[in-house]
Amino acid sequence: MFFWNPTYFLFALPALLLALWAQGRVRSAYSKYLRVPNSRGITGLQAAEHLLRARGLGHVSVEGTRGDLTDHYDPRSKTLRLSQRIARSNSVAALSIVAHEVGHAVQDHTNYGPLKLRSGIVPMVQISAAVGPIIFLVGLTMQSMGLAWMGLILFSASAVFALLTLPVEKDASKRALQMLTSNGLIVSREEEAGARRVLDAAAWTYVAALVQVISTLLYYVFLLTGFSRRRD
Repeated sequence: MFFWNPTYFLFALPALLLALWAQGRVRSAYSKYLRVPNSRGITGLQAAEHLLRARGLGHVSVEGTRGDLTDHYDPRSKTLRLSQRIARSNSVAALSIVAHEVGHAVQDHTNYGPLKLRSGIVPMVQISAAVGPIIFLVGLTMQSMGLAWMGLILFSASAVFALLTLPVEKDASKRALQMLTSNGLIVSREEEAGARRVLDAAAWTYVAALVQVISTLLYYVFLLTGFSRRRD
């Protein structure tokens, strides 16, 4: 099977190393600043309610969610979901994560273009990411270049989604820092530096995700062009 081609590791290894480094950086920043209390002594839940009120987002509900680092904003139901650890913590990390998710709520409320576009293609990406590789495999197996290219093009929607995610997440982090400082939730340079480190570390996970998708696409192109040359 072509998925076991040793050449795959030449494409996958750099992306895997970047993903591991990014995840380690997130865990390091998160663990460090989860132990650093903020000067206001405000919890993640209190920060969420305060920031939503300050931005006129009273229609956004706040709910709990299971797991760790599973906090997110759902634009479909207008719901901000916080993990128990973040909701209860009065740490700098909790403020950073909450403000970032409120940043997404603000994006949704102001019709921020990249977020609307990313949300709009989610159903297509979910289908194409699952079906694309299968069609690609079938195309190569049946020696049908047209079918294989169709699978590759379908899978490329994942790269578009990952690419759109970068400006969305960067903008949410920028809004987060602005909201935390303008609303007086962080009051010192040390707290701001800590919040920035948590947010910057998280951003690298999205860069790593994009690199992983692109490396897979390049591997598919490598297989497809190599197969075409062999046929010639």
